Amino acid sequence: MSLAFNQENEQEFQAILARYPVTKAALLPALHLAQRQFGYLSQEAMTYVAGRLDLHPSEVLNTATFYTLFNKVPVGKHHIQVCTNLSCYLRGSDDIFDTCKRKLGIESGETTADKMFTLNHVECLASCGTAPMMQVNDDYYENLDSVAVEKLIDQWRGEG
Repeated sequence: MSLAFNQENEQEFQAILARYPVTKAALLPALHLAQRQFGYLSQEAMTYVAGRLDLHPSEVLNTATFYTLFNKVPVGKHHIQVCTNLSCYLRGSDDIFDTCKRKLGIESGETTADKMFTLNHVECLASCGTAPMMQVNDDYYENLDSVAVEKLIDQWRGEG
């Protein structure tokens, strides 16, 4: 079965194309759109975007693999990315990351068996003034401590 944008995302894709005089310039927002719809950027999804933008698939792959914000493998419902760069590290991101690992029973780059959580450490999420912090899906959680992280994970587990 070949991939295709659903009706709503096709409209958004057309709006993206209208904003850029050169289709290659629409690559990043098109990849975001594809990831949002398909869950991650599989080889098939990247080939689909390449075809829609009249680009060689290697151009799309090169871009998708350069940016850490694009997932090339499936991730859990809650994709937890803990910033471990200097500002966050100095304010306790190692404790935040260890709390996540302990509560979830997984290591960096792993997904829980129930597919609810994926955990990654990342270098910088550009929120140094509110360190330590983590991004979960599209939301930032800032000025964290281990207690707050435990409560968040328990809350997400309760969502089912």
